[in-house]
Amino acid sequence: MLGKLILVPTPIDEETPLESVARERLLKACDENAVFVIEDLKPGRRRWLRYGLPREQVEQFVLYNEHTRDEAIEHLLSELKRGRDVYLMSDAGLPAFCDPGQQLVNRAHLSGITVTATPFSNSIALAMALCGYSHDRFIFEGFIPQKDPERANALKNLVSEVRPIVIMETPYRLTKLLQELEGVMPDREICLALALNTNEEKVVRGSATKLLQQFAGQKLPFVLVVSPKI
Repeated sequence: MLGKLILVPTPIDEETPLESVARERLLKACDENAVFVIEDLKPGRRRWLRYGLPREQVEQFVLYNEHTRDEAIEHLLSELKRGRDVYLMSDAGLPAFCDPGQQLVNRAHLSGITVTATPFSNSIALAMALCGYSHDRFIFEGFIPQKDPERANALKNLVSEVRPIVIMETPYRLTKLLQELEGVMPDREICLALALNTNEEKVVRGSATKLLQQFAGQKLPFVLVVSPKI
């Protein structure tokens, strides 16, 4: 079985405690031979200990940043394929959102590895981090109009957009939205982030056609990210 890549959001300051579910998962993972990845050794170790996590683990950290990324990605993918879970943390905030973790998330998706995260309160940023698409710049389209011709025009206007596009909709319109995207953007890959932070969470990439085959009729909350245009 493959391991999972788990993003661990951390407080942006060094005084706020780590979110409780994340702390419990990390404590449990220490007993499960997981791999822990940090951005920078000193602040990473300091924060780890301040969160009350096992001191003996700090000697086993994998360093992942813009300088170590290429070599670290291959090592981490190898560990994931061996069945070890990998926990990715940045110095502060949400890893893989506008930082080097994006490339690791992308490679994980391409390798069929599940990517998830401990709880995070912003679904847009979390969907962007989990999708793995390059997103130094992206478009937040939000909720598109409900009725035509405004709805059809809004989607057509997005066809020429080269940056990733974030679209939100009500759960019961998921099938309709995928059908519409199949018509106007059949060649653009889509990341569908369903029911984030719940037991029903799924983060899946594929064409609109493929996602329709998997999720037609599904009525879970979602954020949809259209890949950048190549």
